[in-house]
Amino acid sequence: MLKEYFVAPDSIVRQIWGKSDTVLFIFAGASAEFALNKAVDWLYFTGRLPKDPLGRLFSTVSYAQAIVFSEQKTALQAIGAMAHMHAKVEQARGTSIPDWAYRDVLFMLIDYSIRAYEVLERKLEREEKEEVFQIFWRLGFYMGLKDLPANYGIWEKSRTEHLQNNLQYSPFTEDLFGQYRKHLGDFRYALLLEVQRLIVAPHVGQLLGHGSFTWADSLLPLYRFSKWVHLDGFLKALLLPVRYKREIRSLDRP
Repeated sequence: MLKEYFVAPDSIVRQIWGKSDTVLFIFAGASAEFALNKAVDWLYFTGRLPKDPLGRLFSTVSYAQAIVFSEQKTALQAIGAMAHMHAKVEQARGTSIPDWAYRDVLFMLIDYSIRAYEVLERKLEREEKEEVFQIFWRLGFYMGLKDLPANYGIWEKSRTEHLQNNLQYSPFTEDLFGQYRKHLGDFRYALLLEVQRLIVAPHVGQLLGHGSFTWADSLLPLYRFSKWVHLDGFLKALLLPVRYKREIRSLDRP
């Protein structure tokens, strides 16, 4: 009996989410945009994100990879668990997370999945981008999200509107970047900012005052060479503290 997967084994999404370098780049971009989102106060309600932003990163990744690499039944259980966790937070706060905030997170996963792969690997074909969109559309559908765009082309327009309407630099932004620096240290924090300059949407970079120049761009050929000679593990270890070495390794999927 053939197994039914939420994401087909030959899908481009598995290629993207099965490599630790692309996953780390995805969350470098998301960490910048999360800090700007007008609903970022929800991430502060439980206190978990500012207390341990790196731990939250790996927790979120584990759910995402559980969906991408699991059979249909297991993936739907993981999606249901995520929906349940959000419902508990809403109940504790006595109000609902805005629908647009849920869509923002989904849109980030789509956008930075594509951006990370294109920065590190190659440009994606239009059909591949549509595939990325469709898989995350299904994730949003099973999460119960409303008003999802019907296809990749419509999503591009919606994404632009969300970036313009739902982001702002706030005290939460400043505090969250301060937490990144505290938990990463000055050197790794500087690397994070450079990676963000490479990958974030232009409007995000503008709000953060990142500027367009990054010396990380000139290091990409070196990084690609390091993968060829199997030294990329050493370079990835530079991005995060040593205590997360096991978690970084677990991001790579066969």
